[in-house]
Amino acid sequence: MSEAVTRTAPPGPGLLASLDPLLRDWLPRQRWFAGKGRPVTGLSLVTATELLPASGPLGLYHLLTRTHQPPVPGAPSVPGDCYQLLIGVREALPPRLAPALIGHLTEGPLAGRTVYEALYDPQPADVLLEALRSRARIDGLCFERDTGQRIRPGLVPRMVTAEQSNSSVVYGDTFILKLLRRIVPGINPDLELPLALAREGCARVPAPTAWMRTELSGRPYVLGVLQPFVQGASDGWELALRELAKGEDFAAEARALGRATAEVHTALARALPVVSLGQAQLRPLVDAMTERLEAAARAVPVLRPHAPGLRTAFEALAGLSAEGHTWTAQRVHGDLHLGQCLRSPDGQWSLIDFEGEPSKPLAERRMPQPPARDIAGMLRSFDYAAHSVPPVPGTTVAPPASGWADACRAAYCTGYAEVNGLDPRTDPVLLRAFETDKAVYEVVYEARHRPDWLPVPLAAVRRLAASS
Repeated sequence: MSEAVTRTAPPGPGLLASLDPLLRDWLPRQRWFAGKGRPVTGLSLVTATELLPASGPLGLYHLLTRTHQPPVPGAPSVPGDCYQLLIGVREALPPRLAPALIGHLTEGPLAGRTVYEALYDPQPADVLLEALRSRARIDGLCFERDTGQRIRPGLVPRMVTAEQSNSSVVYGDTFILKLLRRIVPGINPDLELPLALAREGCARVPAPTAWMRTELSGRPYVLGVLQPFVQGASDGWELALRELAKGEDFAAEARALGRATAEVHTALARALPVVSLGQAQLRPLVDAMTERLEAAARAVPVLRPHAPGLRTAFEALAGLSAEGHTWTAQRVHGDLHLGQCLRSPDGQWSLIDFEGEPSKPLAERRMPQPPARDIAGMLRSFDYAAHSVPPVPGTTVAPPASGWADACRAAYCTGYAEVNGLDPRTDPVLLRAFETDKAVYEVVYEARHRPDWLPVPLAAVRRLAASS
């Protein structure tokens, strides 16, 4: 099937100027907005594409906008983040779209109209699916797909409201479109790695069906990825919490999840380069971990008494490399935890969301890493789940958090070893270093965003500092 090429009328020059005051207020309130805590002082338009004419009853604009905010104190000045927006335009919103409201325009080319987050609305969401299905090219937007997979028309869309750093739309329980919000130039691992795994025949990761991209100043940008929807699947985090609240053992699931993780790592090692980390290669990694610890201790005073003990985790790893020890590094998930795993009704585990930690530069997210990084993330996730369940109703007794987490951690490593042949626990120095680095990150995150959760990573910090 050939590409459908569409030319649209360029939006009027006053579009962003009229949207600016509304977006300055609306953007910081979105869960996927990365610059929270700092006001938006201005917006600049990167691209604007009219997908449905605003002259009709329903207009639709695709915008890439760059935000301008005061710099973080003590941090170098950097260009503002670029965000992908889908703006719907109507005379008035029906009650069902009330949560999507951005505001009412009083001036500019759309004066008197109402603008809103278009993904809440089935008709604009259907425009995106049809563009992917027909492999359309609309101005600079390219919609591409795997021609071996069929996308049938007429699938009813619904927006997923529980997203964090991005937005998703499910189409008829058949596909899910993940629309990236904060976009950066380069090859995005959320498309790159699932495509590589599909070529290897790895069934643990849904193969991309279609994707959106654009090119600016000669650099590629991935805008969204459409994948098969795992119907009836349970989110690993929610499943773990349910089982824990009921007092049920989760070790069998943790073991199966360890096997799934090892299968993905094995397939990635076949598909993409594997490198060796000796002292010269490991030193920058250890230095970065140490610098993050020192910055965290400055930002979160309660961490400071534990910093010397935590630092020994990184010093021990550097000491092993100085003695000639080497490790292998490969492409990994990069942000693995229970919430990035799905269990299908038949009991099969899948891994999703290969974007990595969105706050880190894309080049860093695409670097080969020891698989222990993913493993440490999952071990920390079991610990979080164990400390997240309230007391059993009618009692003041909370579930046995530490014992449950220990059992899951052991089962997960056992399952991993059954596939990989190497038990992560046989390299305790490497694993402790990555767990420590992750726990330090968690302390800073919780201190800034969820202070009530701070005791969870602090408990791990005390354990990891004492294990020196």
